[in-house]
Amino acid sequence: MDSPLDETKPVIWIVDREQWPRANLRALLLDQGFDALGFIELDGALAALKDPHYPKPFIVVLELHGLFPTEEELDTLTRLSIPMVGLAGAVEMSQEWIRKIQWAALIQRPNTIGQVVDTIEKLVRVPKRKSND
Repeated sequence: MDSPLDETKPVIWIVDREQWPRANLRALLLDQGFDALGFIELDGALAALKDPHYPKPFIVVLELHGLFPTEEELDTLTRLSIPMVGLAGAVEMSQEWIRKIQWAALIQRPNTIGQVVDTIEKLVRVPKRKSND
């Protein structure tokens, strides 16, 4: 069983339908000092955003292969103030909905897990903008 998340570490959410890529990325992120949660489907991650028991993610990584968001999910994604990293192949890169999202990074396949972690580490080091709250 996983230990509770450490609230001092950035939490990375990973949305990927395939277990092993999701688990491998999560393991490497944990090894690099992040906390990470995995989700099989986008709707599960979006529901978790509304659940106070889940820590708010610092970054969301979306594996775009096989991801077909509804209009509601797409609207939610475009309104998120959470940096998103997309992982996409040529087929996904050609889809119109992907171009509508403001990505912190869009990584084209083929890629390595190390490249994804390097991108996340760079994004975490970028100072967050002050909000008007």
